[in-house]
Amino acid sequence: MEPIFRYRLLNGWFEDPALYVKILREKRAVQFDLGDIGALTPSEINRITDVFVTHTHMDHFMGFDALLRVILRRDLPLNVYGPPNITACVSGKLKGYAWNLIRDYPTLINVYAYNGKTLTHSAFSARNRFRKETLSCSPSDGTLLKDPLFEVRAAKLHHGIPCLAYAIKEGYHINIDKALLKKKGLAVGPWLSEFKRILREDPAGRRTLEIGGRAYNANRLLDIANITEGQKISYATDIAMSRINLDKLTALVEGSDIFCCEAYYLDKDAELARKRFHLTAKTCGSAARKAGVKKLLLMHFSPKYRNCQELVIQEAMDAFSG
Repeated sequence: MEPIFRYRLLNGWFEDPALYVKILREKRAVQFDLGDIGALTPSEINRITDVFVTHTHMDHFMGFDALLRVILRRDLPLNVYGPPNITACVSGKLKGYAWNLIRDYPTLINVYAYNGKTLTHSAFSARNRFRKETLSCSPSDGTLLKDPLFEVRAAKLHHGIPCLAYAIKEGYHINIDKALLKKKGLAVGPWLSEFKRILREDPAGRRTLEIGGRAYNANRLLDIANITEGQKISYATDIAMSRINLDKLTALVEGSDIFCCEAYYLDKDAELARKRFHLTAKTCGSAARKAGVKKLLLMHFSPKYRNCQELVIQEAMDAFSG
């Protein structure tokens, strides 16, 4: 069975970093960073249920308006996660518009601010013209979203301001043995999606499901399911090269199948990288290697290397491959 994540970086090496992750067989997607999202169609934008913002510099947050414009009449809530100032920034965006005609709209925006220790949940709904409502504040170990299909974790890092890095991990793959299915006299059909959902919520399968008009105990079908480790994708950008940052980053992205990471400066400009709170290509590759990452995807190069991007790529990949 294929991984449930279909991912793509939306822009080139020198443009705004942004990662779109479509959830296979689900009418939803997850977005990491909200800079320029013009590469997405309205249909793709409308799939986005959860957004994870690293920090609110313009190249990581200006696309909020484009997202809001598409989902404004949607019944499904939009969930936005980010660093401690994310609630104030979403509120500021919403205050920039007049909302006198939207009280009948179903729009709900949940905002979750993570400060490294707690997760504060606020809500903005069309029914009260997007005035902020603070709903809860609870301790958090970095797990921001726990879904039956996957979970998203964050690490609070430093970029002159608080900045989050993220990892999204599928619980596990469930592969169906079609030959054994046929031996049992069962046909492939929509019921398999329900069967997989039951196993994700309760691996012991202590529930029933309907197949062809008959009720089956899910635990009697466990032998047709081969469960393997799920896919992990990590995303990190705009990070100062401090030891504490790199230690936290390595722990978060450890064992990632895909690691999307900035390679903003060449190592010869390391002093400039320190002043601007960015990683060098060499540090990016070294961190990925230390974390046991399987595949490294580079993004967010400084415009100063526009005519020599191959040097950035080579430096990062040399450090990654050792």
